[in-house]
Amino acid sequence: MNIAILGYGSQGVSAYKYWNKPKNKITICDSREKIELPKDTVHKLGSNYLSDLKDYDLIIRAAPIIHPKEIVDANNPEILDKVTSNTNEFFRVCPTKNIIGVTGTKGKGTTSTLIARILEASGKRVHLGGNIGIPPLELLNDGIQPEDWVVLELANFQLIDLKYSPPFAVCLMVVPEHLDWHEDIEEYIAAKQQLFINQSTNDYAIFYADNEISEDVAEASEGKLIPYFKSPGAFIKDDKIFIGSQEICDVNEIALLGKHNWQNVCAAITTTWQIIQDIDAVRSVVTNFSGLPFRIEFRRQVNGINYYNDSFASAGGATLAALNAIIEPKIMIVGGYERGLDLSELAKGIRSKSNDIRKVILIGETAKRTAMELKKVGFDNFVITDLKSMLDIVKLSNSYAQTGDAVVLSPGFASFDMFMNFEDRGNKFNEAVEAL
Repeated sequence: MNIAILGYGSQGVSAYKYWNKPKNKITICDSREKIELPKDTVHKLGSNYLSDLKDYDLIIRAAPIIHPKEIVDANNPEILDKVTSNTNEFFRVCPTKNIIGVTGTKGKGTTSTLIARILEASGKRVHLGGNIGIPPLELLNDGIQPEDWVVLELANFQLIDLKYSPPFAVCLMVVPEHLDWHEDIEEYIAAKQQLFINQSTNDYAIFYADNEISEDVAEASEGKLIPYFKSPGAFIKDDKIFIGSQEICDVNEIALLGKHNWQNVCAAITTTWQIIQDIDAVRSVVTNFSGLPFRIEFRRQVNGINYYNDSFASAGGATLAALNAIIEPKIMIVGGYERGLDLSELAKGIRSKSNDIRKVILIGETAKRTAMELKKVGFDNFVITDLKSMLDIVKLSNSYAQTGDAVVLSPGFASFDMFMNFEDRGNKFNEAVEAL
């Protein structure tokens, strides 16, 4: 079979390992002109890497960031009949049908991990991957058995051309994001709906009750619609989490920091409760799991100042969640890659927490526009910096901090203007904090 692999990042490497068999002839196609490739591999590199794909039998959209429309524009609409993805292939060949897919704008990684850990605590063998940790095709190397469970975190990039739906599909809060990649908000929502659209009447569609878009996404399913944050899903009453009449724990016992994580906890409980009603497993995980790296992660205290790494925050709502979650007076590091998003809610949210903010440090491409939005709402307690070194940015933040304060990296924007990705940004922050 003549196969083209589009994109040679981590997913492309995964695709190459999977399809590299004697019967297949593989061509690696990538926009970069200089990349490290397997020895003697046929390749097509550079700006025209998507052109002339008609002679291939199978085309792998290995880099999720490649929009299917780009492939069509470089060829013709019929070319999509030959296109698949790592995620589609995983669904096609996975030895178990016990798959849980989690999507939404924020909280996917945390919720997916909570679900996996609750199932593990109840005695299930669980494989966690997707957009978090292990690429889908590499999960197949784990010896998945028919009775095992798979939990996949799935972003819109992976969902836009998904041809399968799992028996358990979860949609967390959805707000406009990635509109520089999608044609419009409707396409963004439609991508999320792909996780649900092929469900049967025996399947489960779980959604966030207080988010209209989340409900709209789930309604693409023919399965059983179950809201969370209200009955019959998990909900909060009198500062306690319940599902049905079963009390899980007091909200103050939740190990995750921030009220926004109450939503993620309720989503995980609602999902797993459809599979196992193991109160001990649920309570153990909810009261002990304190979170993933780069999600309002406490790093260390230096000279009486606490440092929090929230590099994963690439939208304004996530930054506001960090503002609400951290109780100390804060020096907030905000800014990043310019996507032209509406900043009015971010500005209003920052102004509403004025009494808790010592200073806002504005960095990156968005610094000046964010400053303008903050001024519009009457907030001027910020400083704009063009510093590029995270160590210098942290040192600047420290100059405004007092004993008992917190320096918080919670950018509210993507990282691509100054860093490779949010992990790179977060690691640079960690290195800077360790160097103090």
